[in-house]
Amino acid sequence: MRGLTGEPHGFVKLCGTASCNWVIMPEWRYSARIKKNAMKIHDLITTTEALEDLCARLAKSEFVTVDTEFMRENTFWPELCLVQIANEHEAAAIDPMAEGIDLTALLDLMCDNEDVLKVFHAGGQDVEIIYNLTGKTPHPIFDTQIAMMAISQSEQIGYANMVESWLGITVDKGARFTDWGRRPLTDRQIEYAIGDVTYLSDIFPKMLRKLIKTGRGAWLNAEMEKLADPANYANDGDKAWMRIRQAGRNPQVLGRLKAIAAWRESEAKHKNIPRGRIMRDETLADVAGHPPKKQADLAKVRGLSNSWKDNDIGKRLMNVLENAGPLPKDEMPEKTSRNGAPLGKEGALVADLLKLLLKIRCREIDVASRLLTKSDELEALAAGVRNLPILQGWRYEVFGKEALELVEGRMAFTVKDGKMVMTHLGDVTGGDTLDDPGGEPQAGDDEPAAAQTAAAE
Repeated sequence: MRGLTGEPHGFVKLCGTASCNWVIMPEWRYSARIKKNAMKIHDLITTTEALEDLCARLAKSEFVTVDTEFMRENTFWPELCLVQIANEHEAAAIDPMAEGIDLTALLDLMCDNEDVLKVFHAGGQDVEIIYNLTGKTPHPIFDTQIAMMAISQSEQIGYANMVESWLGITVDKGARFTDWGRRPLTDRQIEYAIGDVTYLSDIFPKMLRKLIKTGRGAWLNAEMEKLADPANYANDGDKAWMRIRQAGRNPQVLGRLKAIAAWRESEAKHKNIPRGRIMRDETLADVAGHPPKKQADLAKVRGLSNSWKDNDIGKRLMNVLENAGPLPKDEMPEKTSRNGAPLGKEGALVADLLKLLLKIRCREIDVASRLLTKSDELEALAAGVRNLPILQGWRYEVFGKEALELVEGRMAFTVKDGKMVMTHLGDVTGGDTLDDPGGEPQAGDDEPAAAQTAAAE
């Protein structure tokens, strides 16, 4: 929904009749006014007035970097303990637990201001918390962990490693596992927390320029859309069973699985405790697959205490089991048979070759394999399936075309100068390596600090 396409001149929002799309332009304005003054760090914000003043200033920014601290070990709903936010000039930590503070101005900035880009790192849980408070997700949105997949082979790079890579700074991890719900917060805790957004405000413009230079911004659109999709954060008890592993497709078993999972969600929400405190996933699946005939038999179920044989929660579980019907046909999960195409032993070998090709390709163009494809998709391709994302759009140009040629016998592996490369069969010259569609940017201000050091040696 927020396109990162790399058209000329600036960083702008394109609005159509249905929605607004963000587009990266190669000469983004930020590059013309790099920070010269030290960032102002505010005292901990504990009043509505101070928060409203801060948000009014931040609403004029092109982007803000955002992070949250929360506790969820003992509750069903994550408890928001601290919010950190910054732009290129100022940063602050906000105490949502302060008496009388109203977070409306902050939440409006996050969810209703389309002119300010919200930048997170590994922001899934941060987005979840904001969704729980508002029923909406922050937008427009950008995640630097996701973006790193398009410009490096990092699948899920941590914040500290990213900071060290881009800025050459070692982040103090001493307060990483602190109790954020305890008051008062120490100066060290606040300083640690604000560092999660101040460094990010330095890294984001550099990362943006590198995405523009490589032309890979558009590769991230689907991943960013997924992060911002409210459906990913809606807590629907009727769909809770889909998160639980269960072998087989027996409608009776799956019907019980759905009923018990929905019941567990309800119990956990009512008590505001983690769902695993009610019943662990493996225990739930076991009960669905082998339902006890009477409540006394619950004492024999691994993972349940002996008290379930005669307590109220055990009675409620037995009532759920007695009333659970088979899963309707229209809710049955899809078969995992690769659209009916068996893989077989030879196909498994082809899939292994495709995985090797993927590894080579990712190394050559410096991109994370997860952004291109997954193992099950490669196995489907080896089994003869052709209606796949890997054979569409930019993925086809970057990897899918060569993967299809390999499967269809028009490409082979060879070794050249001690390196594994690909050869198109029939080529006169042979040993042609795969083209790099993204190009290799020159080391400079838009490169991570480590890359600049290597280039200088």
